[in-house]
Amino acid sequence: MSKQINVALIGNPNTGKTSVFNALTGLNQKVGNYPGITVDKKEGVCKLPRGVKAHIIDLPGTYSLNASSLDENVVIELLLNKNDKDFPDVAVVVSDVENLKRNLLLFTQIKDLEIPTILVINMSDRMDYKGISLDIEYLEKELNTKIALVSTRKNTGISELKTLISDYKKLSTKGCLNASEIDKAYFENLQNAFPDQLLYKLWLVITQDVNFGTVERQEFDSLEDFKTKSKADLKRLQQKETIKRYQFINNVLKKGQTIDLKNAKDLRIKLDRILTHKVWGYVIFFAILLLMFQAVYNWAAYPTDLIDEGFATLADWVKNTLPEGVFTNLLAEGIIAGIGGIMVFIPPIAFLFFFIALLEESGYMSRVVFLMDRVMRRFGLSGKSVVPLISGNACAIPAVMAARNIESWKERLITILVTPFTTCSARLPVYVIIIALVIPDGRFLGLSYQALTLMSLYIIGFLTAIFSAYILNKVLKIKSKSYFVVEMPSYKFPLLKNVGLTVLEKTKTFVFEAGKIILAISIVLWFLASYGPGERFNDAENIVKTESPQLSEDELNDKIAAHKLEYSYIGIVGKTIEPVIKPLGYDWKIGIGLVTSFAAREVFVGTLATIYSVGSANDNEDEDTIKNKMAAETHNDGTKVFTLASGISLLLFYAFAMQCMSTLAIVKRETNSWKWPMLQLITMSAFAYIVALLAFQFLK
Repeated sequence: MSKQINVALIGNPNTGKTSVFNALTGLNQKVGNYPGITVDKKEGVCKLPRGVKAHIIDLPGTYSLNASSLDENVVIELLLNKNDKDFPDVAVVVSDVENLKRNLLLFTQIKDLEIPTILVINMSDRMDYKGISLDIEYLEKELNTKIALVSTRKNTGISELKTLISDYKKLSTKGCLNASEIDKAYFENLQNAFPDQLLYKLWLVITQDVNFGTVERQEFDSLEDFKTKSKADLKRLQQKETIKRYQFINNVLKKGQTIDLKNAKDLRIKLDRILTHKVWGYVIFFAILLLMFQAVYNWAAYPTDLIDEGFATLADWVKNTLPEGVFTNLLAEGIIAGIGGIMVFIPPIAFLFFFIALLEESGYMSRVVFLMDRVMRRFGLSGKSVVPLISGNACAIPAVMAARNIESWKERLITILVTPFTTCSARLPVYVIIIALVIPDGRFLGLSYQALTLMSLYIIGFLTAIFSAYILNKVLKIKSKSYFVVEMPSYKFPLLKNVGLTVLEKTKTFVFEAGKIILAISIVLWFLASYGPGERFNDAENIVKTESPQLSEDELNDKIAAHKLEYSYIGIVGKTIEPVIKPLGYDWKIGIGLVTSFAAREVFVGTLATIYSVGSANDNEDEDTIKNKMAAETHNDGTKVFTLASGISLLLFYAFAMQCMSTLAIVKRETNSWKWPMLQLITMSAFAYIVALLAFQFLK
């Protein structure tokens, strides 16, 4: 049995840590949450020389061990708690060759914890481009470590890094400098009181709000006696420590690093002048969004149609091949129809994540954050609020959690409350199918009406979030101050491997997380739609034959299926709420979709797919796709259900309604109160209803 060692991957944000993680682990990785907290935990497995396996954990980005956020706390708690199952045998600190001075601050702190530590200098392929040269032998000697020069872009240095990790026992655990000199008397007393403990570890426990769990915590209970200094004094000592570390780093880099600015071929300043320009910056960003949504529609159309037709064919094959009965109906009308209702949206969702990953990998997304800070400030938000608002385009849940990096409670609360207005990927299935049904083909300035409609929904959601923030800023009487700092990483060509892994991970998460809900709801819906109380359901065949004796056999079968659906359990629920939603242009079947989609918005399409499958006896393959079934749906008077008026009404309802119980649960957790999620649910739902009502009445 091969031995497994724990490796902690640590580094500042934007050092390419994720690229190194991907290069080491490839597809052998998974994403979860740290126990008890909603912070992403990325883990992977890497095979090392001599049959050794490494369990690699990619820790959240942090600038130092002086934590200012929950994400950074995760790093400190792991490095200080030897009882943790993930405590590292070796720490790999990833630095960026262009920002080595700043990155080494974190490195020197980790070295003082006497953990075997390797320094990775990433993006080494940019050294010639930037006029940078390094004396690796000198740096290794002064920093008491081994250095791996890595370029994930050129795929160099990874094998050398693996060798260094497998030989971690040969690494020096000696620190880089004696930080206790900032207050010798205080630290001497501390060491005398705890002679068996590491001095720097004691210092971090005193200055940080660290959660070790019961066993480890007991060892440090008496440390409370050493918190004699005020918070201001401790803060000043931390500043002294930082200054001392930078003095050491400067002295090392004077000899170990040479930068020839004359040879640095840097277009960054010129690009920043254009991309962050107060006029052209917004024009370029808007143009990129236009191209992105045009591509999502054009590229995704073909695979989406193939998947839709494939599931329709599969359901039809199951009905015609397997023996008639409950199981066959459940399989064809419940499970296959429900799963098909989400699988058809893998292509547009994957393409959306693809473009977002490209923007993040290239360094452009940081410019968007900086650019939008000018707008955010006017509406009572921080520039940091843009990160949750942009993240909300993927999913509101991690977006709400991302707001915890905003220091001001008022700005954080406002950001949490308005983020669900931004268009998440769960809305995309609803948007795509409704737009395809009600928006005509055609182009304006080379862009399709459908792509323009999709982009308009994203813009409407963002503008509503901003306007809501403005109102909340005026209404909420909470005094707070905050400052906005954002790092501008260098521009770089996106690594296709990183982009591919991001798309795979995000799409897989979307499909499997949504799939669990959809499969369960599809089965429940199938049962509720296939059975019902009373004679109107049980004697449907005789009732329809008596009422419509002139119908052909196919028409009769369809009429019986529709009659059964109307008087089934789900039909009764739909009919009950129909008077409330009828003014919006919806029938009782859409009403059922609205109710079930509260579990997750994307369930709406799967719900209709299941309902229409149960409510139809048609075996024509050409008419069995979800899109075709929805397009053919009519009211009792023969008029189509999905028209421009009802379609726009439905799009606007989903743009504004809080149709996601998971988001409400996260908001409750982040605000520690049911007051705010209930406020969200009531106001967003009421606003959505009013806007949808006005849209339908105006357009019908």
